[in-house]
Amino acid sequence: MNFKYLFHLGLLPMIALSDALNLDKIASARKISAAVVNISGRQRMLSQRMAFLAMRLVGAANVEERVTMRDALLETAALMEKSHWGLIQGSAEMNLPGKPSGVVREMYFQAPLHLDVQVRRYIEAARALAREPEVAMTQNNRHLQYIIEKAAFELLAGLDAVVSQYQLESEAEQDAVDANLAKLYQQSREAASAAAERAKQVEITLQDLQQAQQLLIQGEKLSNLGLMVAELVHEIKNPVNFIYGNVSHIRGYTEDLLSSLRLYQECYPHPHPKLEQHLATVELDFLLEDLPKILDSMQVGAENLRELVLSLKDFSRMDSGAMKPVAIHEGLDNILLILQHRLKGKGGMGAIEVVKEYGELPLVECYQSQVNQVFMNVLSNAIEALEEMQSKGEGGQRPKITIRTEMLNSDFIAVRIADNGPGMTEKVRQQLFAPFFTTKAAGKGTGLGLSISFQIVVQKHRGFLWCVSEPGEGTEFWIKLPVLQRAKSPTRTLAVSEEATAV
Repeated sequence: MNFKYLFHLGLLPMIALSDALNLDKIASARKISAAVVNISGRQRMLSQRMAFLAMRLVGAANVEERVTMRDALLETAALMEKSHWGLIQGSAEMNLPGKPSGVVREMYFQAPLHLDVQVRRYIEAARALAREPEVAMTQNNRHLQYIIEKAAFELLAGLDAVVSQYQLESEAEQDAVDANLAKLYQQSREAASAAAERAKQVEITLQDLQQAQQLLIQGEKLSNLGLMVAELVHEIKNPVNFIYGNVSHIRGYTEDLLSSLRLYQECYPHPHPKLEQHLATVELDFLLEDLPKILDSMQVGAENLRELVLSLKDFSRMDSGAMKPVAIHEGLDNILLILQHRLKGKGGMGAIEVVKEYGELPLVECYQSQVNQVFMNVLSNAIEALEEMQSKGEGGQRPKITIRTEMLNSDFIAVRIADNGPGMTEKVRQQLFAPFFTTKAAGKGTGLGLSISFQIVVQKHRGFLWCVSEPGEGTEFWIKLPVLQRAKSPTRTLAVSEEATAV
């Protein structure tokens, strides 16, 4: 390998950065941090489950049910005890390091929480209740009363507090990692800048240098973007699946609890006046009606979050060697979902309205991730133009992006992405697809997004890409793609001023 050539192109600083990051170590630390947060959160769930099982045990209708409840209560207590010692002392099985921070140790072993004592006494009470004789299985059982009281107040508050502390520490660790990554990245950029100065000594023409850099940046950009999104999906997939997978269990537990409560009402229609007053205070009838609705809302939220993860996963998927039939509308919707946080508005700026006027399109033969990259580039530029217009206080109407798709003829489809932003001059429009041309401030753009998009559409897919814009009249990009990629014809180029002939 010619290392001198790599040095001139600025690749060696990036290789050094990759070695310095030690991605395996970072990934391992993140998994451990996630395990600590998850197990501490599970402790809270186990405490509530033990209270539920304790009530089921005392209210069991027959001996068989009571035996089942005893076993379940003892099993849950053992799991809570195992998790408790894992958090404090460490557990390779649960990927827990032990060695809690000073703040967490104070929460476990010092006033006012004394959480270690609380948890151990809670587990002891559960086991003591499970060992009680049949005659002692009453609502007034002291172990049951202790469990219910602690699960509802002191223990619950303590577990919530330690979970919050674990989350804060996890976020702080992540911030430190991000700061270190940013520092290393800045050092890499500085090294790359120095390498670029030395690269001027290489005896190649300016055009060849620009094309080489463009190809390198395109490959690196797409690869890094795919890896970044894939890593993000991997990081949040497990928590999302945990939430999504446990909603059904929560629903089942809730239905069991509600059915048990209704059965109790049927068996004891005239409860103690104190209990009757409490039920009136908490509005039991409303709770019975509203709780299933809350669970439905949680189900919808979990499904939406899961759909976002799947969209990110689809966006990060790299293309295989061959083109495949692709649903264009699905790609557009995935990109819009990923950009949703920018469309909602930020920093006092209004939300951007998106109007979709989709026609009927067949599957289009293309490289899916590359075409999605074109949509991402064009939509991102439209959003930035509208944000800049709002920041300057220009434009008296609500910012809007309109996406139209249509079948031009049996061979071509068109995707039109228009905004009602400030538009551009003819001079800017003529240079729009030139490599390294940008109207953005220094450090905010490379000038390669539209150039790469032009290469993807025109050179790799034998399509057309052009822009229609005037100052004050907004901007519209036309993306024209063949439905099928037939035998390659000689490479053609399309001047941005010849959009009329392209249609």
